[in-house]
Amino acid sequence: MSRWRAALPLLLLVAAGIVLVASGALDRFHPANLLADRHGLKASIAEHPWLSRLAYIGLLTMAVSTGVPGTVVIIFAGGLLFGVVDGTIYSSVALTLGSLLLYLASRYAFGGGTRPAPPLVARLRHGFASHPVSYTLALRFIPVMPFGAMTVGLAWLRCPLWLFLGATWLGGTVSLIFETSVGAGLGEALRNGREFGFGLLLDRHILLPLGALALLALMPLAFNALRARMMARRAHRD
Repeated sequence: MSRWRAALPLLLLVAAGIVLVASGALDRFHPANLLADRHGLKASIAEHPWLSRLAYIGLLTMAVSTGVPGTVVIIFAGGLLFGVVDGTIYSSVALTLGSLLLYLASRYAFGGGTRPAPPLVARLRHGFASHPVSYTLALRFIPVMPFGAMTVGLAWLRCPLWLFLGATWLGGTVSLIFETSVGAGLGEALRNGREFGFGLLLDRHILLPLGALALLALMPLAFNALRARMMARRAHRD
């Protein structure tokens, strides 16, 4: 029973994510739907500036905390509707809050029970505890796993709260700058007369941030290749 009670907050977040996806609330953020209704959305933002911003932060916070796929389309929407600077700020707040909720629920779930951890788990946690800062920053800046899965993994490794928040804010904001720029680039390209379609991706306002995101995605491969080369060089010296 203690295990179930400990897992209850995490299970509630998972259930909320299922409801969010099943409700179709995220369908409105599909690029085609978003671009078709962008004038109405911007008019609503101008009429209710604070409420619209709080609603955006709340929705993205919920999406991040539940770990549902497709949160990037909400971030694109933030760039399209609020611009790069404001969209990045609002998304960064939501990303940090949502990750914190998921982290706390996961830490509570993994903390239940009194039995000692299996040897493999104990070794992994011991290795992380030896170099927590470098491991956490690497996991946040190098996107080797989905953001939600990474949050749960850091909670499972018992990452300190202060380190988790700092790395999440720094690493998340780096990606958000480029993702928000893609959304803002969509609006800029359409204002320049480009039509929605595959050719829209070739516009420089979208192509440049997409290229930067591709480079971020390739960073794990470059990191692993560099580490393998360093290990091979060290073994050759020995």
